Amino acid sequence: MATLLLRNADRLVTMDATRREIDGGFLLVEDNRIVAVGGPEAAPQTADTVIDLAGHVLLPGLVNTHHHMYQSLTRAVPAAQDADLFGWLKALYPIWARLTPEMVRVSTQTAMAELILSGCTTSSDHLYLYPNGCRLDDSIEAADAIGLRFHAARGAMSVGESAGGLPPDALVEDEAAILADARRLIETWHDPAPYAMRRIVVAPCSPFSVSPGLMRDAAALARSYGVSLHTHLAENQDDVTYSRERFGMSPAEYAADLGWVGPDVWHAHCVKLDEDGIRLFARTGTGVAHCPCSNMRLASGIAPVPRMRCEGVTVGLGVDGSASNDGGHLLGEARQALLLARVGYGPAAMTARQALEIATLGGAKVLGRDDIGALAPGMAADCVAFDLRGLGLAGARHDPVAALVFCAPPSVALSVINGRIVVQDGRLLTLDTARLAERHTTLSRHLVNGV
Repeated sequence: MATLLLRNADRLVTMDATRREIDGGFLLVEDNRIVAVGGPEAAPQTADTVIDLAGHVLLPGLVNTHHHMYQSLTRAVPAAQDADLFGWLKALYPIWARLTPEMVRVSTQTAMAELILSGCTTSSDHLYLYPNGCRLDDSIEAADAIGLRFHAARGAMSVGESAGGLPPDALVEDEAAILADARRLIETWHDPAPYAMRRIVVAPCSPFSVSPGLMRDAAALARSYGVSLHTHLAENQDDVTYSRERFGMSPAEYAADLGWVGPDVWHAHCVKLDEDGIRLFARTGTGVAHCPCSNMRLASGIAPVPRMRCEGVTVGLGVDGSASNDGGHLLGEARQALLLARVGYGPAAMTARQALEIATLGGAKVLGRDDIGALAPGMAADCVAFDLRGLGLAGARHDPVAALVFCAPPSVALSVINGRIVVQDGRLLTLDTARLAERHTTLSRHLVNGV
């Protein structure tokens, strides 16, 4: 049984039931789980691998609850730079129609590398279009190679423009085929066990791209297998208007009517979730993926996250697609969540530690997991350390935990995922990032320019 000892951290942030923070703290790992956490007086003297974390903050790995990793190929596309959600989608759909399996694999690894280096150890990804032979398997295999804990969401679009939807008809799929592929993916890839590195999520894309029938059937399928459900909801005012005109209901009412509420469901954005919707989500245990940078980029608005949390709604963070955020720094997203909450609700609306709690425990709960998000015996060995000794954090050592959120977001110095050292001394160990970026850039040019 391999052991790993991380010791002498300036501050160890547990996110345990009492939210302990330990000066000079240590963490002992056996294989893929944590077996001991404590202060310097109780630290073991030896282990198979020992890493000294003087000058670092050690905390649970961050959890990303919403992404579209393929979109890293279309960052900053000129035609979509200054559009709102629907205009942005219409500008990019024709480009995404040229996506290939290699593009899915390479963009997934690019997005995952960026996330890992920002402190993320678990991520969901919502792949909802499958042109030219693309499969969710391409993303899953890419994740296996890089070492990120992964919730792969089988997205889908089935209502094209000719039927009143937003996407072009060429990008929608037959609903029976969507359900059949979701079933295949669950039976092939889903791991329900504790510490699972791979889980499958059933995730029709949005109210404006799938039918009510598919939403209901997808929910029934997911629940028959015990897997989670995910979609977009109430992202901006156009989204709300579409729901009211098309279905005669608010987005939250529509979700409830379809059976899309409960602790096995989480919705992305919810910028325009009304008070009745907030109470519904709190009452049913329905989760929300808060994506502050994307909501700002597309001028969608400010999600009422302080109100949600006050009512007891489970909230996690999402970087969203790297074409509506154009970045994937999850610690940076926590900072943005804090700042945006204060703009909308005042300076006491969110503290730095609350932002980190949303990024760890909140994300874990949104994804339906009780084995990640905290550093405590029995939890999965997912942790990250940030070096406090750089210029960006100089002068902030009097509160090193708050410094991670208030100061410019640093890159991770050490990342351990499922007991495996994935980043050490700031360098990703599982793949060549320079070669990956070069290939990603080439594929991006091909995709955007159509050559």
